[in-house]
Amino acid sequence: MQAVRYHSYGGSEVLVHEETERPVPGAGEVLIEVAGTSFNPVDIGIRVGALQEVFPLEFPHTPGIDVAGTIAELGAGVEGWRTGENVVAFLPMNADGAAAEYVIAPAEALASAPRTVELADAAALPVGGLTAWQALFDLAGLRAGQTVLVNGAGGAVGGYAVQLAHQAGAQVSATASERNADRLRTEGADRILGYLDLAATPLTVEGGPFDVVVNLVSTSPEETAALADLVRDGGALVSTTTPPPENPGRGIRTARVFVLSKADQLAELVTRVDRGELRIDVAAHRRIAELPAVHEEAATGRLAGKTVLTPA
Repeated sequence: MQAVRYHSYGGSEVLVHEETERPVPGAGEVLIEVAGTSFNPVDIGIRVGALQEVFPLEFPHTPGIDVAGTIAELGAGVEGWRTGENVVAFLPMNADGAAAEYVIAPAEALASAPRTVELADAAALPVGGLTAWQALFDLAGLRAGQTVLVNGAGGAVGGYAVQLAHQAGAQVSATASERNADRLRTEGADRILGYLDLAATPLTVEGGPFDVVVNLVSTSPEETAALADLVRDGGALVSTTTPPPENPGRGIRTARVFVLSKADQLAELVTRVDRGELRIDVAAHRRIAELPAVHEEAATGRLAGKTVLTPA
């Protein structure tokens, strides 16, 4: 089968589109014929070796932690799934991923794919949707009637965070560029703000202070700490990038978001997609052979929105 792999840590040039053997599922696993995967920023951290202490790799390694596709084969002991079913999954970070024609997935990670979108596009849901869900609800404890600021709402996680917070009955403020403003308003943002000046003293934002601040932007430790000034007493600051301060005072809870593969939460997200409540935004479709270019564009700030990659 065709796959994109790398044989050592390094820059985007280590990614090679090549022929490899089709994998065989073991006990508790399924083989998925890949319809699509997607690029996530963490893919770069894994590829360059910055995360090797947390997610050590065996080389050669195939990237792609999001997958949407069709079950082609069941491993021993797998129950509740059949060949031919369309599924989505968030794959283990350091296992071989879905930038290939076929990929192995733990059966426990699977959820049925949405029926109302193209199967390949469903690959834009697992990591982004789960990150937003866990940031808002598992870590921040967002409730109806609260206020939330999504800092960096223009990306995939931000779009899901805006939608989920709006559906939860929160009042949503979002920082984003003007090009994303109309989409975010459609998705439920009550207020669109420009980029924050985190060096300002004091730091104030229209609509603040907020019950929950979700930081999705790469910020310095000082800038991340400054976001605590926007949180109401007893509120929550969660960040997917730089860790927030452990104890900023005023009863504020803080957490770094480390997304987990939870099939029940993914199934709930799929249900919302099929009910028309949750929108999957895909900015571009590329072939997996173009993955080195996608990584390079992301590293140099030229990749906007969610990119879905499909096998040739």
